[in-house]
Amino acid sequence: MRLIPWIALLTFMGISPAMAAEAQRPNILFAFADDWGRLASAYAALDGAGTLSDCVQTPNFDRVAKEGILFRNAFVNAPSCTPCRSSILSGQYFWRTGRAAILQGAVWDSTIPAWPLLLKESGYHMGKSYKVWSPGTPADAPYGKQEFAYQKAGGRINQFSQNATKIVASGKTVAEAKDELLGEVRENFRQFLAAQKPNQPFCFWYGPTNVHRSWTAGSGKKLWAIDPDTLKGKVPPFLPDVAEVREDLADYLGEVAAFDAQLGVLFEELKKAKQYENTLIAISGDHGPPGFARGKCNLYDFGTRVPLAIAGPGVKGGRTVDDLVSLPDLAPTFLEAAGLKVPDVMTAKSLKNVLESSKSGSVEASRDAVYVGRERHVEMARAEYLPYPQRAIRTPEYLYIVNFHPERYPMGEHYNLAPTDKAPTEQQLKNTTFITLPDEDSGPTKAWMVLNRDTSLGKPLFDGAYGKRPREELYDVKKDPYQMKNLAGDPAFAKTAKALEERLFAELKRSKDPRMIDNGKYFESPPLAGPLPDDVPHPKRK
Repeated sequence: MRLIPWIALLTFMGISPAMAAEAQRPNILFAFADDWGRLASAYAALDGAGTLSDCVQTPNFDRVAKEGILFRNAFVNAPSCTPCRSSILSGQYFWRTGRAAILQGAVWDSTIPAWPLLLKESGYHMGKSYKVWSPGTPADAPYGKQEFAYQKAGGRINQFSQNATKIVASGKTVAEAKDELLGEVRENFRQFLAAQKPNQPFCFWYGPTNVHRSWTAGSGKKLWAIDPDTLKGKVPPFLPDVAEVREDLADYLGEVAAFDAQLGVLFEELKKAKQYENTLIAISGDHGPPGFARGKCNLYDFGTRVPLAIAGPGVKGGRTVDDLVSLPDLAPTFLEAAGLKVPDVMTAKSLKNVLESSKSGSVEASRDAVYVGRERHVEMARAEYLPYPQRAIRTPEYLYIVNFHPERYPMGEHYNLAPTDKAPTEQQLKNTTFITLPDEDSGPTKAWMVLNRDTSLGKPLFDGAYGKRPREELYDVKKDPYQMKNLAGDPAFAKTAKALEERLFAELKRSKDPRMIDNGKYFESPPLAGPLPDDVPHPKRK
């Protein structure tokens, strides 16, 4: 527990009441890793043996979880970078953010209140390193674009495995390579802290992209001693438990370990600056793993359930909370921590009562559901560039998904698929159009599934990942944690499906989701669908 009687301390130091009131406001450090799903060693004990969390060590995340609260059931509102971040920054459902509700073609509406800018207006010292809100136009707009960037020391950490491998190849040790890259993180944060005025609270967003693809093959073992063989039997059942996939997962977990090492650097610098005790720390990721079936861009738990730990002033720690939490809830939480009024337009619910409670397990009975969804991710393969619209409700017992256009392919059209009798080249593995299905990142796992789509092992996995899906999906998440058996259509679960559909649609209508109006015309029309408009930068136009 990190609670300090600030008023008494500051009065003793001779600081004025006005200065004391300002200094009481906590610093806010939000560390948000790109594409980091719910995989951390703190979760291994909760989930039991045999999971991927067994195979990675995240001591710095675990430390915050122990000092504060580890959230067992935290979810994003959208499993796609930009709309997920739009919901977090606005404190609203992503479908309420206009063109910020999609990834390709996103444009930020400056009339939407964003908690970082509200903090800035109230006197907070602002800073960020690396990614906040992108791709989107203008980049990082809800955080002041690049006005508050502290990145001059370098950003090689964002391609951690590639750069660490190069440094080792030059003759240095793995430890020296890590120190060199982490040194850039350290210096950027030091420069931010040095620019802070006396007694001024700060808000810092740390958003590295190294957990996003691509990674150097074999880096998980070489740089972090994560042996792919130790993953055998722990691969989720919707993925093939084969050598190529185990190595791919090991490399992914290596990048998770690299992110955790970065957290350690930030904490060290906070302690050196004597600001650790007055900093509200929140750590999470923006959706599930990239390039793995049912991860990123999917409404299954592997795509939407994420790590979350919060510690700091006012947080009663040493607890695990089971409440279903949506990451947009962080927006009103941060504002209330800073003593600011939460804008009426925010649909999210502050976590203040959960943070201040002394209870573990279920804290707020009303937190018994979260809502997730998806529209356009990357540019779809078909000529019309249509989205794959989904909405879902997740309760402690069930996941209920509506696929509004089941005639479409969930990860994009099956065109120009790679031949199954040839191994892909390294360049093909990196090329996002190599095996199409563009709403899933490319990589060794995706390539294996495509190249083995006609085999007895590969076909059911390929069809489950990339085949068309029914309008309704219903899963018993307690009996079927990987959501492999669709219960929709089973007469025994008809009442359950109906009740969840009614609850889901009631919330969508209450929150004015455009998908519920005129058959979703808003999301099916330009600029939300169709070719990218001229006001959006596009790599093919370079």
